[in-house]
Amino acid sequence: MDTFEALAEPIRRSILTELVSGERPVGVLVETLGASQPLVSRHLRILRDAHLVSVKVDAQRRLYSLADDALVDVDAWLAPYRRFWAERLDALETYLDSPGATKKESNHA
Repeated sequence: MDTFEALAEPIRRSILTELVSGERPVGVLVETLGASQPLVSRHLRILRDAHLVSVKVDAQRRLYSLADDALVDVDAWLAPYRRFWAERLDALETYLDSPGATKKESNHA
């Protein structure tokens, strides 16, 4: 399963959101997400197989965290869209900062 397939499921995105603030044991994720332990474990396995999370064994607990380069593929995919919106927002800022924009706004008041 690739990154985007793994991210398609809302509960998996919720798990990643929980892991942004640090590593969590399965029990905490189960409690936070309000889902069953088998369901959370199944989704964690999928996220692990997609290299989005890593697991560390601590005695009898498994601690999950975001993988170091978890969202590199997503970031690369989003790059052109960021440029698209940055250009449009820059153009909007330029327009709003122009003297003509202020004059037009005052006529509508």
